[in-house]
Amino acid sequence: MSYKIIGDSCLDLTDALKKDSRFATVPLTLQVDDTMVIDNDTFDQKAFLELVKASENCPKSACPSPDAFKQAMECEEDDVYIITLSSHLSGSYNSAVIGKELYEEEYGADHKNILVIDSESASSGELNLAMGICEMYEEGLDFQAISEKIMKKRDDENIYFVLDTLDFLRKNGRLTGLQAFFATALNIKPIMGAEKGVIIKLDQARGINKAFARMCEIAVKEAGETEKKRVIIAHCNCLERAAQVKQEMEKRASFREILITETAGVATMYAGDGGIIMSVEG
Repeated sequence: MSYKIIGDSCLDLTDALKKDSRFATVPLTLQVDDTMVIDNDTFDQKAFLELVKASENCPKSACPSPDAFKQAMECEEDDVYIITLSSHLSGSYNSAVIGKELYEEEYGADHKNILVIDSESASSGELNLAMGICEMYEEGLDFQAISEKIMKKRDDENIYFVLDTLDFLRKNGRLTGLQAFFATALNIKPIMGAEKGVIIKLDQARGINKAFARMCEIAVKEAGETEKKRVIIAHCNCLERAAQVKQEMEKRASFREILITETAGVATMYAGDGGIIMSVEG
């Protein structure tokens, strides 16, 4: 059976996978003040970061329409998987679910197999799920078996991130101005994670390097047996930091694979300049 993996534009594909016909993305729209940015292959990360930096307002995102997801499902492949960022962060998942319903109303529920997955994460977390699906097809599993296994992997996957700036959190009201001031003044960097798609604070450290080390320490401890697991590190305009985190993970444990990718628009908006988002395969 042929298959297609469709992500919203928070699926941060590697450069190689962007050229892979098994993958497609449906873009969100980003807004900074009066400027609208489509999160597709025209996205200019540096220009977007400058817009965010210059604005006192919080950047916003708009999820793809249900019809945009429906159109993406109108492909030649028999099996289709839609992977979206956490439904706690965006309406993308709900839009994809409605898009599936529209598709099935027009073509029938038996026309092809479609699974919509709320990744309960973002960025590298979505990519780990996508790559897991590819590997299951290579093992010869069918749609039903893959659907069951990928949801289990979703539940077991862990995601972590360290932000270099608290501006986005402040502009979103997640930190009071006073908290943001003291955290910045003391160079405190939060280590964040997710629980069923909800952002949580795991710890904090003084200085970015200590924060990365603590993030890796937590990740390795929570991963358990690491030899069969993949790590994906997504970076926002900070390749050297991503390499540093990769080295730290390699120093602490043996993983079957550690990949580095770059954030597109949505993850850039959430992570901010210098941010790292890391997922450990479930």
